[in-house]
Amino acid sequence: MARIDTECRTAKRVDGEGDGDGDGTGAGTGTGTQPPKNRWAVLAVLCVSLLLCGIDLTVLHVAVPSMSRELHPGGTALLWIVDAYALTVAALLVTCGTLGDRIGRKRMVLGGFALFGTASAAAAFAPSTGALIAARVALGGGAAMIMASTVALIRVAFPDGRERAVALGIWTAAHSVGAAVGPLVGGAVTERWGWSAAFLVNVPIAAAILVIGARVIPESRNPAPRRWDVTSVVLSVAGLVAVVYALKQAGAHLAPTPGTLLAALVGVLLLHLFRRRQRRLAEPLLNLSLFADRRFSLATACVVVCFGSYVALLFFLTQWLQQVGGYPPLRAGLALMPLATANAAGAINAPWIDRRWGHRRALAGALAVFAAALAALAAFGDAGSYGPLVPLLLAAGYGAGIVMALGADAIMGAVRPERSGEAAAIQETAFELGAGLGIACLGTVQNAAGGAHGNGFTAVCATAAAGLAVTAGLAAAVRTR
Repeated sequence: MARIDTECRTAKRVDGEGDGDGDGTGAGTGTGTQPPKNRWAVLAVLCVSLLLCGIDLTVLHVAVPSMSRELHPGGTALLWIVDAYALTVAALLVTCGTLGDRIGRKRMVLGGFALFGTASAAAAFAPSTGALIAARVALGGGAAMIMASTVALIRVAFPDGRERAVALGIWTAAHSVGAAVGPLVGGAVTERWGWSAAFLVNVPIAAAILVIGARVIPESRNPAPRRWDVTSVVLSVAGLVAVVYALKQAGAHLAPTPGTLLAALVGVLLLHLFRRRQRRLAEPLLNLSLFADRRFSLATACVVVCFGSYVALLFFLTQWLQQVGGYPPLRAGLALMPLATANAAGAINAPWIDRRWGHRRALAGALAVFAAALAALAAFGDAGSYGPLVPLLLAAGYGAGIVMALGADAIMGAVRPERSGEAAAIQETAFELGAGLGIACLGTVQNAAGGAHGNGFTAVCATAAAGLAVTAGLAAAVRTR
């Protein structure tokens, strides 16, 4: 829900751009000015695919205890199982968008459907922790292939600006709804059929989408695609993996080891080389010059910190409720509904709050509300008493929804219309990167604090609250105009 209003505004901002503009979202070839007659069928296929991607971001949260009893992963391995998906999406999203422009977006999306379904089956029957992590990485690759080209395909199917704005709003809602109901779906199928069912449900849906999508999705590509820089891809992916590996190992060993320090240094060096390379290239994989705008940089930071804290709360709260409170999977999924509902309400009300209080005060205030709710959870949360948790979850979800909506809108509003494609790529990457890093960083904190049965959940909430409070202070202090 947090990105619905933003995507609608983005559609209006790019109406004046020519097709094939090279930004990764241009329609390119594949359609005239007449809209395809089956455009709403195209939208339905793309929405169902994005719904699956959203569900898979959170579906495993409530299945973790059941899965852990069977596969016996360690604390660090468990974090890799959970956030390998989001980290892979974040690492490959821009790359898949560039490739889709070159080889054809329909081909890219259909390939994503095939990989997503195959990887889901592999995850369901994974015999070991390593196999499940590999399957989750493949799932993230399939999701990145699907998500990267769908905006451009919607532009092909909906050349009319007003229809396209509606279509983009529906499409974006599909991902948000999927992420919100993921724990509920996971809880329902895990309680009845076991954790493998959380992945198996994807297989027939992905197969059906592949068959229907091959018939209804129009092909398009950019006639003047950007150069695909393999070196940049390798530097960014390897650097991110090394840094995340160092974070997880630090939490597992409670102290930096030589191997952990080496991995961290290598990761930072690779990301530094990636940054330097992007500044030198005429057609960079990721246009870092956009970060020279303080409004853009601040909004991106707010999105990463807020969405990372929100997804981490979804994950660690379900573990806490099940392992400490004794909740069965379905009840744990239902317990998250106040958080998800309030998040949607915050996103819907964000434009009104922005007009009422001004952008800086609204953004800083919403971050502060989210931080205060997490601090209260850390201080007073009791897994055995759900009633007092509800107002805290409502406050956390509402504040997070406002920040996500205003942050995403600020990212798009900070750039000129002709650069909206580049900004949209960074916006989507920021959300997925936040999801992956949030669980990685806060999972390290939980492991260091003794896990879910110790003071882990309290430490997670307190750390996230501190990070959100610092970000709120920056949002209030930094003048962007």
